[in-house]
Amino acid sequence: MLGARIRELLRRSRRWVLIELVVLAVLVVGATLVLGWPDGDSEPAATTRTPAPIELPANPDATAPVLMPGRPGEPATSLPANETSALPRPPYNNADVRFVAMMIPHHEQALVMARLAPERGENPQLKTIADRILAAQGPEIKVLEAWLADRGLDRDSGGDHRHEMSGMQSAAALNRLTAARGAEFDRLFVDMMSDHHQGAIDMGKEALTLGSDVTVNEMAGSVVVEQGVEINRMREALAQGTVGGGR
Repeated sequence: MLGARIRELLRRSRRWVLIELVVLAVLVVGATLVLGWPDGDSEPAATTRTPAPIELPANPDATAPVLMPGRPGEPATSLPANETSALPRPPYNNADVRFVAMMIPHHEQALVMARLAPERGENPQLKTIADRILAAQGPEIKVLEAWLADRGLDRDSGGDHRHEMSGMQSAAALNRLTAARGAEFDRLFVDMMSDHHQGAIDMGKEALTLGSDVTVNEMAGSVVVEQGVEINRMREALAQGTVGGGR
């Protein structure tokens, strides 16, 4: 009996020892948290760590060459990046303004003549060319007006240039064209529109020679090339229609 009693006491003693060890461990952990907490309202102090270095992109080479486009017909050049600056608005001069201001009413008269072709002419090729004139020069007028408006100008800027507009047809000539029909209309249409186109070509060449604005230079170049092509097409169409009618 005595041996059993002793063993029971030993088991109870070990149980209490374990309980005391667990309680002691809890107290130690709690004390550690309390000591590491600066105050009751702030969070535990974060462990100080050295941040990993951030790799930044390398600075661009200030001496890398930059391609600088030249004026139409001139070669491009290159300069170091640190010797270039933002390009200003391309300059324009009186020749540019004169060309744009004159080309608007010049195009408008071409539209008046082209609108007569579908009902009065008989040559289908000339009617097609008239449609192309309407499709091209109508939008071009908007571009020309926008160029002026973007610079605070309008079609009257620089004075009245109507007397300088080469190729413009008189009111009497327009009346004759309006009254004509069939082959007579086709002949008058080609003669008057060719003369009108040639006037635009002359004005375009003047702008290419005296103007300085890049955009105007491009528009003038298009006028010179495209209207020269149309003159040839109209004359060829009239000649083919005349031969066909003779057969």
